[in-house]
Amino acid sequence: MLSINGLDVRYGDKHLFKDVSARVHEGNRIGLVGVNGAGKSTLLKIMAGAAATDDGVVSRAKNFTVAYLPQESSALVSKRTLYEEAETAFAGLLALQAEAERLHDSLAVVDPDSEDFSALLQRQGEIQHELDGSDIYSIRARIEKILQGLGFRQEDLDAPVTTFSGGWVMRLMLAKMLLAAPSLLLLDEPTNHLDLESLTWVEEFLRSYKGAMVIISHDRTFLDRTTRLTWEISLGRLTVYKGNYSYYVMEKEERREVEKAAFDNQQQKIRQTMRFVEKFRAKSTKAKQVQSRVKQLEKMDILELEEDERQIRFSFPPAPPSGRDVLEVEGLAKHYKHKAVFQDVELILQRGDKVAVVGVNGAGKTTLVKIIAGLIEPDAGKIRFGANVRLSYFGQHQAQELSPQLTALDTMATTGVEMTVTRTRSLLGAFLFRGEEVEKKVAVLSGGEKSRLALAKMIAAPANLMILDEPTNHLDMSSQEVLQEAMAQYDGSIVVVSHNRYFLDSFVNKVLEVKDGHITLYEGNISEYLRKMQQLADEKSGRAASEAVIAVEASTAREDVAKEKRKDKRKQEAQRRQERSRRVGPWSKKLTEAESEIEKLEGEKEDLERQLADPDLYKNEQAWSRTSKEYDECKRRLERWYERWEIAQGKIDEIDVQMAGED
Repeated sequence: MLSINGLDVRYGDKHLFKDVSARVHEGNRIGLVGVNGAGKSTLLKIMAGAAATDDGVVSRAKNFTVAYLPQESSALVSKRTLYEEAETAFAGLLALQAEAERLHDSLAVVDPDSEDFSALLQRQGEIQHELDGSDIYSIRARIEKILQGLGFRQEDLDAPVTTFSGGWVMRLMLAKMLLAAPSLLLLDEPTNHLDLESLTWVEEFLRSYKGAMVIISHDRTFLDRTTRLTWEISLGRLTVYKGNYSYYVMEKEERREVEKAAFDNQQQKIRQTMRFVEKFRAKSTKAKQVQSRVKQLEKMDILELEEDERQIRFSFPPAPPSGRDVLEVEGLAKHYKHKAVFQDVELILQRGDKVAVVGVNGAGKTTLVKIIAGLIEPDAGKIRFGANVRLSYFGQHQAQELSPQLTALDTMATTGVEMTVTRTRSLLGAFLFRGEEVEKKVAVLSGGEKSRLALAKMIAAPANLMILDEPTNHLDMSSQEVLQEAMAQYDGSIVVVSHNRYFLDSFVNKVLEVKDGHITLYEGNISEYLRKMQQLADEKSGRAASEAVIAVEASTAREDVAKEKRKDKRKQEAQRRQERSRRVGPWSKKLTEAESEIEKLEGEKEDLERQLADPDLYKNEQAWSRTSKEYDECKRRLERWYERWEIAQGKIDEIDVQMAGED
């Protein structure tokens, strides 16, 4: 278990964290969310011990191990091969194995009757017992499984680490963490460097991971499938939501309505109080009441309302009319160093088609869209655009072409498109340039900020064929949803390279797969494409299973053994269920009791909040005071029952982990 106790961090006048406290229990799967700049990455660094804080703020249980994957990594200086570097995840076990081998050699030359021989023999027994209880004999299989799951090929295993790009090094770091299997994984944007295939593999791996994890990600589908709790950082505070990201979105909307009602009530009370003070400040007969009201204001805990970023909207300029066939590709081929990236590509896109380009990293997705955009020459083939097609392209190099002397606002003026200041600011706001940030010069912007500005600039220009390469890489959830909605309403054609499934699903109608030098076009969105791929994989697996069954049926003796094993397994599973029921039973009763009380108290709390939202309540000071006390008491009781629920659930999770370890 890891605890954060009273974390308080301030930068100048801004409170990054205000008395934040939280706990990570064994097996917790937590999504960490919040707007850009809220402090998500900082909190992860503090939990990992990579950022300093006061003594006692972060505490860990004994033998509780933590591994941290940062969003970006410095170059990995290593003379090892890929396999050797991955193998360092087992450094402790390998050291024990080496010691065991040294002891074996020593025992061969030491007198069996000596005290040294007995000591060496005892130490050898201790080490062998520890090695037998580990998975040291399956290390190579585990390393190869995880490296290949993350997209590395068999021939990469012997390649020096120095030959891999930064994105692949980040995958290697993730692989080492997964191999080490710590008690707690801290992952900051782990999907940034993954293609769709590797992303789904990591997703499935984490779903079966026994340890706890805290994940920052802008991939909503990834969070939904891997987390069960959500921590939100907002206005310096941490709020816990007992569900995944989709649950958090719904619950937050409900809480926001309550918070807004409380905020509006408080503001109304402040205005009423100030009117009283201003009206009777000069009257000596009212001096006592005036001072009393002033003191009330001074003691009041002023509520803050988080900015609602979802109010920001924009739409693309209307797409100029074009011919029915927007793009036709015929016999397209591209080679690098005598290796075919793809060949014999045939493709027709029609007006209104919105196409997602997918494939493993290195398959040629970016090369394909750059050829279509006219940035790279193909080795063979033709590309023909339809009548009146106006193309716009977004890729990472656009950020480098921005003028460093211009501000973000001035940059938008260079598009050649007349836009009002309000519309320009709205568009920049959708890409996280708020208030005075629009006056920042490009020269001082970070790489992510430049990329967002280049995307905003590209979007402002009217086009009827947009080609985008990873447009969501530097966007938070809110900005992704704004762009997603605009793309769904856009009446032109889109070709987009992305592995963000939730972002793509709402607007794409075709998926273009780049794989093994060939390109295949599938009808439907990303979810339908993934279901099709799973169906094909299941059919392949089914055929393999059928062949295995035929082989087993050829031997009656082996079948009898298999039946006996299945019978024993069912018996063991029944015994395990009975044992779990015996251990978990008392805590299940406490959990059910806590859930019942929480449901009842939540109802009471909602009723009291409705009363507090009634402006007439504040006209009767006694009624307001009584209702406020009831509301505070209800919240205190609710918090106590939530603590009991967490303790009971934690005990049940602990028992499940223990029993899993006993299997």
